[in-house]
Amino acid sequence: MRGLSLALFLRDRLLFIVMALLIVLLAVSMLLLERERYPGLVELGTVFYFMVLALFFLGIWLAVDYVRQRAYFKQLFDAIQRSEELQATTIINATVTQEQKLVSRMLEEQNRAYLNELGKYRRQQELHNHFVLQWVHHMKTPVSVVDLLAQEALQKQASSQEEQRLLAQSLQEETDRMTRGLEMMLFTARLDKFEIDLHVKQTALHELARNVVNAHKKLCIRHSIFPRIDGEAWVETDEKWMTFVLNQFVSNAIKYSKSKAGAKKIVFALEAFENGGGKLTVSDEGIGIAAHELPRIFDPFFTGENGRTTGESTGMGLYLAKQVCNRLGHSLSVSSVLGESTALTVTFKPRGIHLLGSHEGGERR
Repeated sequence: MRGLSLALFLRDRLLFIVMALLIVLLAVSMLLLERERYPGLVELGTVFYFMVLALFFLGIWLAVDYVRQRAYFKQLFDAIQRSEELQATTIINATVTQEQKLVSRMLEEQNRAYLNELGKYRRQQELHNHFVLQWVHHMKTPVSVVDLLAQEALQKQASSQEEQRLLAQSLQEETDRMTRGLEMMLFTARLDKFEIDLHVKQTALHELARNVVNAHKKLCIRHSIFPRIDGEAWVETDEKWMTFVLNQFVSNAIKYSKSKAGAKKIVFALEAFENGGGKLTVSDEGIGIAAHELPRIFDPFFTGENGRTTGESTGMGLYLAKQVCNRLGHSLSVSSVLGESTALTVTFKPRGIHLLGSHEGGERR
């Protein structure tokens, strides 16, 4: 190792050594020429003395320079041998020259950037794995219910049309839950390739809201929830992704309203801006969200007290909705009064689709 570092050191300074020898040779040549021109002016011993002295000081300088950089070369070779370790570059700290210091600083910055990227991907992988496990757990419930209903149907025939209707209704409700769970998993997978799966156009928000309401009309009727759409608005967005977002809003509204007695409402309030943007507010009359939980509802897997009470929340609905809105250039906000209502507002900025937001977000109660 020592011999190798010395060889590398001398090879890097080969041009300097050659130039120094040429200068010494040039000086000796000048002295010899002066000796020939003026005999006796310069002794031959003086010429040899100068040459030996010059080479001696050159050797001393190279030796000193090598000694002070020997630790740097040792650390460099150690780092190469430990190159499989993430922190290998951090052991190179015995820098001497400004060039070495700049290279060391660049390695530190690159290592920091690499670790940040690695941490981000690890976090994404952890979120994905956690979501998959949670999703599988939630899918087991409707599958078990369907299995029990099928066993019950096989063991005894329904005695009346009403019982048949209730059985079919229960089966359909559980299959709807599985469909929504599969849809969430599908959109989660597509989120990584969001830009590829994007089709932006002028979209009628009122038509979008009407389609979402029709998709949930059976649940609304069953739980005495009456949806209403107020106003009209045309905005620039992706119809499929916004449908997914509104489905999350309505599913949450139904989930956290059905336990309250009496008739409830879900209101879609649409407002068009003169500059081409718009605003959509979806408000329900459910159980609401506690004030201290509002800052966290867009965090992944955050379910809050309401989610733990109902046992149906995955903690991913509003997180995904926030991610989609950010990437579409829309802003998403929430307001709530505990025990009374919750309102989710999406603001569509003019040409906001071209200003893809940072990948921040969160989740629902």
